[in-house]
Amino acid sequence: MSAPSEAAGAAQQAGDPKARACSAFDTVSNAVQIQTHADLGPDPIAQKAVAGNARLALVGGGEYLLSHLGPKTPPELADAIRSFANNLRDIGMSALADVPATDPAQAARLSEGEASRNQIADLCK
Repeated sequence: MSAPSEAAGAAQQAGDPKARACSAFDTVSNAVQIQTHADLGPDPIAQKAVAGNARLALVGGGEYLLSHLGPKTPPELADAIRSFANNLRDIGMSALADVPATDPAQAARLSEGEASRNQIADLCK
């Protein structure tokens, strides 16, 4: 591992593991909320831009969450965040494949995602 990578990894792991994970969760939750509820009007190009940003927030948010977990993150919180992050990535990739929210599997992922989000919010209190 190169020195810059080692330094970045050490910085990422600095501080309280629960606070770091919960801060990442808050960031991702806000990003997903903002990007999935943006409204730029009826223009098809604007709608595609909003959809693209929403999908980026989902897939990127999942990756971001996983990158902010460390070995000292409380296990119950880490497990919940891993599950939520993987679910976000699945929702985002399915959306990129034009799977509608009304598809039973996608609807189940969305419901599971909301339940996980609520669980993590409680764990981060």
